Amino acid sequence: MRIGLSTPVVIQMPGVAGAWERDAGIEDIARIAQTADDLGFDYLTCSEHVAVPVDDASVRGSVYWDPLATLAFLAARTARIRLATSVVVLGYHHPLAIAKRYGTLDRISGGRLVLGVGVGSLSAEFDLLGAAWADRGGRADDAIRALRASLSTPDPAYDGEYYRYESMVVEPCAVQPRVPIWVGGRSARSLRRAVELADGWMPFGLRSAEIARMLAGVELPPQFDVVLPVGPLDPRGDADTTVRRLRKLADLGATSVTCSLAARNPDDYCDQLGALRTVADDM
Repeated sequence: MRIGLSTPVVIQMPGVAGAWERDAGIEDIARIAQTADDLGFDYLTCSEHVAVPVDDASVRGSVYWDPLATLAFLAARTARIRLATSVVVLGYHHPLAIAKRYGTLDRISGGRLVLGVGVGSLSAEFDLLGAAWADRGGRADDAIRALRASLSTPDPAYDGEYYRYESMVVEPCAVQPRVPIWVGGRSARSLRRAVELADGWMPFGLRSAEIARMLAGVELPPQFDVVLPVGPLDPRGDADTTVRRLRKLADLGATSVTCSLAARNPDDYCDQLGALRTVADDM
């Protein structure tokens, strides 16, 4: 089971983010990313929201660093760790815009992109951006197919229900022959979408029993990733609970776990990363 990091500071969820994150900056994030890279963690994450309605901010949080700018900066400060969007909202972008921007990120990072994508769930944000809301599921399916056909070639062509293009050049493109695509969501449809069109599923906001029931209802393809969140963990202060929670996710079928950590400041966070690495290696 691979261990990834829910990057602190870049997303500040109420009840999850530490107080220190409010005043932290890019150098704090970079130091944490470098520490995670040196310790052999598998990936970092960053989510996308352009603008969060005030009425939703108390639940979702209001701080969302732009994933492309953030992960590009971290790509230059790390060497091995993968860079995962968690998630890019498909309805906000044309597939070729995603292919160009994140294909460039894959190139400058030496092939470390994991493209996490989602359908989106904030209708007010869709309205603000002029994105189609009612048929966002069908559009997302078509966009994933288009991305699969377009991410790793300078000469993309696609003929789908919502997106059609040919005789276009998109350069640079991704260097990975097949960029991993993970689908985020909390519905059975998101899992079916992931199984049919992508390489992994990143559920959120679901109980263990719900995840188990959904996974039992599908046949997972070979090498398919089940990416489950956990945290905040306190591996230095309570290693036994950390082990128990990680093992529970492994028993659910997780191939990767995205961890958030309890910490008082960036120094403490880096110490917690070292403790988590030790705990994970000893499992």
